[in-house]
Amino acid sequence: MTVSPLRRALTVLAVVTFTVAAAPAAAAAEPDPKALTWTVQPATASGPDQRRWVNASLDPGEVVTEHLAVRNFSRTAVAFSLKAADGYLTDKGRFNMLSSDRPSVDGGTWIDVQERVTVGPDETKVVPFTITVPRSATPGDHPAGIAATVTSTGGTVSVESRVGFRVMVRVNGSVRAALPIQGLTTRYTPSWNPFAAGTVRVRYTVVNDGNVWVSGTSRVAVSDLVGVTSHDATSAVEELLPGGSRQVETRAHGVWALGRLRTTVTTSPALLGDGQAGADLRPVTATVTIWVVPWAQLGLLCLLVVLLIGLRAAARHRRRRLAGLLDRARQEGRQEGQESVLVGGAPSRGEPDPDDARR
Repeated sequence: MTVSPLRRALTVLAVVTFTVAAAPAAAAAEPDPKALTWTVQPATASGPDQRRWVNASLDPGEVVTEHLAVRNFSRTAVAFSLKAADGYLTDKGRFNMLSSDRPSVDGGTWIDVQERVTVGPDETKVVPFTITVPRSATPGDHPAGIAATVTSTGGTVSVESRVGFRVMVRVNGSVRAALPIQGLTTRYTPSWNPFAAGTVRVRYTVVNDGNVWVSGTSRVAVSDLVGVTSHDATSAVEELLPGGSRQVETRAHGVWALGRLRTTVTTSPALLGDGQAGADLRPVTATVTIWVVPWAQLGLLCLLVVLLIGLRAAARHRRRRLAGLLDRARQEGRQEGQESVLVGGAPSRGEPDPDDARR
């Protein structure tokens, strides 16, 4: 399905295509979605408005009427099926709604809309729909989606293409939000350059165990053995629906590891959608400690110790050699002195002794 930039701007929920089992008798009952282009967006009774999706804050038992606009950019009239279903976030953080083969149990069941609407070529039709909140509904957010779909059948499977938008229904009451941290782990990767710091890789899962749609912030602080913080950074937590979770990985660079490394992660939720006074927003903290051997620094220290020992051994060897040379020189000097005395004081064997002549 080809969509121009303007049409993409109008489309607030991506096209979802999936297959479900179908009876052969239904084959070729619908037009080929590849040849069609359409958009669906929130509207008033007079036409499309500027909303990206519908936000509705309602009390239990309350009923509200909203509108949607379906515009057909194709060259032929198209009969669209209108469907509502529970909403969720994909692993990549994109909003989606349950497929037709999966039953809705929450907000999707609260939306009542006519089953089909036929829209002529390059025509826009506004369709009303109602949201009825059960009297037993629990406070908090109940996400849903509503879409216009076209189904084509080939063989034994049906391919359903749909375009729509999210409907965020918030039931008034006690609102709480927290983003607890699960599975916090850290791993230190040293630099083999002893004069360069290493990196701490931090992994954890953020869970929305509150009852409202939230985003938030996550602060990671890494401190060493003496409590000096070498890394302190804050990052955003993407939107999470109630019960949703998201894996987070961050890296702390420039961390010196000389023994104990203490990593603390703190999450702070922020309410999305229509604000509600008195919401209970709770920060959550989790801590993990690891012990790191600074191999590069120990290697450098060992090298310095070996070098120092070698220098001291070389110095001792030089001192001993010098002492030996001095001792040798002294011995040679004494020996030469003794030899000089003997040569100067003893008579020669060929000359007579004067005392012998007087006797």
